[in-house]
Amino acid sequence: MEYFISGIKKYVDFSGRARRKEYWMFILFLMIFYIVAGVLDTVAGTYIFSPLVGIGLFLPSISIATRRLHDTGRSGWWQLLSLIPLIGGIVLIVFLAQDSREGNSFGANPKTA
Repeated sequence: MEYFISGIKKYVDFSGRARRKEYWMFILFLMIFYIVAGVLDTVAGTYIFSPLVGIGLFLPSISIATRRLHDTGRSGWWQLLSLIPLIGGIVLIVFLAQDSREGNSFGANPKTA
């Protein structure tokens, strides 16, 4: 949960780097909250909770993905690959799952810090 809270606190920080564990733990909790919101929508018979979670966590998810791409030595603009149907999402997941690079122009390796 500390990784999720850390990602929320840095919701407009598009500089620096994020470790693989930090990114994937954030995504795990994001999915859990989104599923809970979907269940609440179904039980309540409304469609309000899921969009609120999606809108509320959109910017933090973009910023942590940018920092994760920085960790692999890429610019955050690589997220635009997700706009390419099927292939773009697969390539982006591969980039996000790669191991950290040593010190690069985005900062020191967070594994060594």
